[in-house]
Amino acid sequence: MTRGREADGCVFCAASSSDEGRALVVHEGVLTYVILNLYPYNVGHLMVVPRRHVATLALLERDELTEMALQTQLSERVITEAFNPQGINVGINLGRPAGAGIVDHLHTHLVPRWNGDTNFMTVVGEVRVLPEELPRTAERLRPIFQRLR
Repeated sequence: MTRGREADGCVFCAASSSDEGRALVVHEGVLTYVILNLYPYNVGHLMVVPRRHVATLALLERDELTEMALQTQLSERVITEAFNPQGINVGINLGRPAGAGIVDHLHTHLVPRWNGDTNFMTVVGEVRVLPEELPRTAERLRPIFQRLR
């Protein structure tokens, strides 16, 4: 497996080598992995990340693109079983003007959604209120990924 260049300071590249980052990984494929968002919009906010440090879909090899799509599909199934959301936002932000917080390492977001789930805390207080801590979310999701893969 070719990893490509690991950028200094890239949180996704660091996730595979640090204990803190590894604690957020809930599922691993050969060319991709699924990780909890450290600053989630909602409980269960996942990201599918290629192991190779690339910035765009155009730079992915066909097998990487296929695995990203399959892991995104699997993540949808896991989120649905674990949290029973009324909807899920699935998206990729390419470039800072498009909303990418991490510009140089491609990733797909999956954000569970429920009617009325947005509140004033995010806008006014610049904080997010989550009903579950990230380690508990990881514990809940890992066995479902294992069973559904």
